[in-house]
Amino acid sequence: MSQQSFSRPGAVDLSGFGQPAVGGAPASAGAPQGAGLGSAYAVEIDEQNFQAVLEESRIAPVVLLFHSATRSPESTVMARDLVTVADEFAGRFLAGLVDIDTAPGIAQAMQIPQVPLMMVLLDGRPVTQPMPGPMSLDDLRTLFNQLGQQLTAQGIVERHQPRSQAEGEDGPVEDPRYAPAQDALAEGDIDRAVAEYQKLVDANPADTEAAAGLAMAKVLQRTQGVDLNAARAAAAENPDDIAAQTLVADLDMLGGHVDDAFNRLIDLVRRTAGDERDAARTHLLGLFAAVGNDDQRVIRGRQNLASALF
Repeated sequence: MSQQSFSRPGAVDLSGFGQPAVGGAPASAGAPQGAGLGSAYAVEIDEQNFQAVLEESRIAPVVLLFHSATRSPESTVMARDLVTVADEFAGRFLAGLVDIDTAPGIAQAMQIPQVPLMMVLLDGRPVTQPMPGPMSLDDLRTLFNQLGQQLTAQGIVERHQPRSQAEGEDGPVEDPRYAPAQDALAEGDIDRAVAEYQKLVDANPADTEAAAGLAMAKVLQRTQGVDLNAARAAAAENPDDIAAQTLVADLDMLGGHVDDAFNRLIDLVRRTAGDERDAARTHLLGLFAAVGNDDQRVIRGRQNLASALF
């Protein structure tokens, strides 16, 4: 399973879309048995409700899974597993199941080349590359844990309402645990955000979202007011200076250049010794926490760190 990172490409072109395809089967036909039925955070999508579900991605991510029992039986299994994971994450994501046999217009509009195929939407736009092929239940859990950590690190903490509560209520549902830290980030008070995330981590060290939020808030704290060009110039002139190199690693993280940040510090660990090496290693471990221990880049980074140390 490849790592997925959030980005913001162009919106899906749905012009002229919204009417059922001629000859299309009823939306309820062929739906995966049990998938989306009785689930608080999953919905079966057809041409009539697709636009409404797309709008829900403005609250929190919507995960679309295109499946077909006739063309790919394993995609139906994946649909059921996706519903399971969506319920486990309690509104962090909304699972949208699209049976391409009964909703061919959606597959045509989004140019779906195969099933199963999954994509993540936020603010009405795809924010990951399409993910083709079947995934196991464990793979799905790992993927959405990674994405959840990235969302928290970016200050996105809203949740979908349970489907039974969706009608007649307005506004997103936020996890109250993260509200103080999120408010601090919204106000630009990074120091307070760090303190609030620290409280969550102290109360529950197993809270991976809080740990990721704390680590990324610390990156923001360390880079406040930094001149990017001056920082890079200083690092280039002083390749073994711990402060200069760790600062540029933080800037690489903020710019989305995760591997560059890791490799810079791993090389620094390899070149240094004693307290300097320990400082570089400790800083790198903090960046690992910001990305998440299940991330393939972190797994690879830990292996490279071990090689550098031993």
